[in-house]
Amino acid sequence: MISATLYQTIYLLLVFGMTLLVMQRYAIEDFSVREDGAVFNNRIAWINTLFFVLFIGFRPISGRYFVDMGAYARNYRAFLFGKTFHFTWDTDNLIFDNLYAFMGSHRIPIEFFFLMMACIYFVCIMIACKKLFPKDTLLSLLVYLGAFSTFSYGTNGIKAGAAASIFLLALAYWENKWVTIPVLLVSIGFHHSMIVPVVAFLIACFYRNPHVFIGGWLLCLFLAAIHVTDFMTFFSGFADEHGASYLDTDVKNAVLYVSGFRPDFILYSAIPMFIGYYYIRNNIIESDTYIFLWCTYTLTNCVFLLCTYGTFINRIAYLSWLMLPFVLIYPFLNADLGCYHNRYLKYAVYCHLGFTLFMAFYYSYIR
Repeated sequence: MISATLYQTIYLLLVFGMTLLVMQRYAIEDFSVREDGAVFNNRIAWINTLFFVLFIGFRPISGRYFVDMGAYARNYRAFLFGKTFHFTWDTDNLIFDNLYAFMGSHRIPIEFFFLMMACIYFVCIMIACKKLFPKDTLLSLLVYLGAFSTFSYGTNGIKAGAAASIFLLALAYWENKWVTIPVLLVSIGFHHSMIVPVVAFLIACFYRNPHVFIGGWLLCLFLAAIHVTDFMTFFSGFADEHGASYLDTDVKNAVLYVSGFRPDFILYSAIPMFIGYYYIRNNIIESDTYIFLWCTYTLTNCVFLLCTYGTFINRIAYLSWLMLPFVLIYPFLNADLGCYHNRYLKYAVYCHLGFTLFMAFYYSYIR
């Protein structure tokens, strides 16, 4: 079995290596060859998805390296040894909590539980990539796998990660209300924090003026810069006790490397948003799907800015970051950028992955 200490390193090396190989194909001048290899790319993308389901699903149980995984394992074993399952409506995460208790009380091995969560996480991401990027499924999947939070929410915050990946399905099928409505409800049922992107999703369904959204984001940035924290009190009133703790500004309870005003997090959030706004404003891309995706992302990221002094700000930021890889890569795969198309795509992919690699190295070896 692979040591838990090596998991993130191996994961990032695999994603990095596969990204380099795939990008070689996009380095050619004739960008239209994507259509010829679409079916082959889809098959390879599914193989990659299966690999990561097994790789992450069968990781060693370690609370030290995968943090929340240890708590999930301890609570699961409590059901294995004596607790009886009773479906309850009185819970924060209706679907996940009852499913978790059901599997534990029926003595289903905990390894199968973690494998199931990995399957939900990666398969939903894969389906969303296939729907949004039918010609570039493999590359979009690798870009998503290389995002800053993807590994963490596949191994640590698995409940929120599964909810987020289910939410991505609603984004991908946003024009089909018969699909999106139940999927959004399932997403909230897995983790109640999804109510934030779901509300942004619903607002974007009815109103999508990019100029208003970008102006609102800049206003939220200004409020964050001058240390306005009143909105955190407002939002905590809608959260449960656990969720409200993420908005705690008590330094004694804070995890210092993820709390306070974070220019790196803000820059990471802003770059794909401003790239998208430039393409939308100049009519370089006129996709209704992209405008909807961009508006949903921007509005959700406003909540991150208004709550940026919270204790666990990375978990609040993830509510928008779960959409970030799609917001970033969509224009480069679906807009006509002329003779510089391949160059811009290369910069976007490598800079995005480079940020993830740098932050992983920073947290592991420098900090």
